[in-house]
Amino acid sequence: MNLSKRGLATASNKAGSLLWEVTANLWSATNTLGYVSLGMAENVLMQDELLKHITDNTALRSQAFTYGDGTTGSKRLKLALARFLNRNFNPHREVESTHITITNGCSAAIEHIAWAVGDNGDGFLISRPFFRAFIPTFGLRVDTKVVQVPCHGIDPFCVDVVGQYEATLQEAKSQGQNIVGMLLCNPHNPLGRCYPKDTLVRLMEFCQKHQLHLISDEVYAMSTWTKDESQDTPFTSCLSIDPRGIIDPSLIHVVWGVSKDFGSNGIRMGSIISQNNSPLHDALVPAALYSMCSSLADHAFANVLEDDTWVDSYLAKNRAKLAEHYKLIASWAEEHNICYAKGSNAGFFLWANLGEAYLRNHPEQEVLQAENQVMQLMLQQRVFIAPGGSFGAESSGWFRLVFSVDKITLLEGLTRIIGALQ
Repeated sequence: MNLSKRGLATASNKAGSLLWEVTANLWSATNTLGYVSLGMAENVLMQDELLKHITDNTALRSQAFTYGDGTTGSKRLKLALARFLNRNFNPHREVESTHITITNGCSAAIEHIAWAVGDNGDGFLISRPFFRAFIPTFGLRVDTKVVQVPCHGIDPFCVDVVGQYEATLQEAKSQGQNIVGMLLCNPHNPLGRCYPKDTLVRLMEFCQKHQLHLISDEVYAMSTWTKDESQDTPFTSCLSIDPRGIIDPSLIHVVWGVSKDFGSNGIRMGSIISQNNSPLHDALVPAALYSMCSSLADHAFANVLEDDTWVDSYLAKNRAKLAEHYKLIASWAEEHNICYAKGSNAGFFLWANLGEAYLRNHPEQEVLQAENQVMQLMLQQRVFIAPGGSFGAESSGWFRLVFSVDKITLLEGLTRIIGALQ
């Protein structure tokens, strides 16, 4: 087989294929033998509203058949996105269209930043657990590395976690590993929490001390909600923090896209917002040819983001539905005495310890094998969830359960999970 070494390695790696096999065979009224998926971070709760807005407002011009304004997005979309960010992210400095590069999704945006600020073999710090796709995003094509930061029981959102980053950085350096940046996922996937401003400031100071680029993946920024009498941490964008006296602002790069907050994983529209690093944007002009946002997606979301009244209504309804589905799945976990991570007020998921629940029913099983055993039982029940091991979880048995599916699918999936744990 005439493939390169990296081509052969990727072709033989089947670790990520299960997700796509499940996606191609989903349970429905007409496919009762398919998988109930609570494993893909997609939000279907507002699809009808979004579909109506896009279909009602699509009126293409012939320019859509050309390269338009270039590889990094249309001027119109950049202006609309800047307006959206200024209205919703509370930026310390007003976002301008020149601060933005448009890509075909947030993974491409992060990959571009890694390519532009890191050389082959350079590392980026990410605390555990983390979104599992970050590893191939940094490593598959641009040949940089994720350097995992263990928390060892420290709350990953508190200021004390900075010490863990420092220890990991020093250990990496002692082994000859060059570190050029760190990535935050805020709000966090899979923990569904937001970073407090104090922690963000301390992490910025850490990056300044070591001259590290700070990539803030804020793709779930508008997918937050409030719970009754809750004191959960609200979302704070890195754009909202005055960098003076904290960090060189050219080191801050925010990533956002429509896949999560607008339930549009398939539209493929993401962005890099870097307000003080024009050379980064210049470097991406030729590279962005390989990640251009389609003119159809560009047009559709320029229409959406220009419609302030509709956007405000959409986001409010989306938050209410996410809160409703979170309450449903959290109540289910409590009813069945399933331990789950508290404090979630963002994203689409519950981080739950199904391994512990399984071992209560099956004490004869090995603790370290419980996660794999649970995963196999879930697949036998034709329900798909994401195991914590793939997220770099520091202890075994945790799973990410997505609740932003329709209620019928959610209830069916939860019923099957309990059946598998018996």
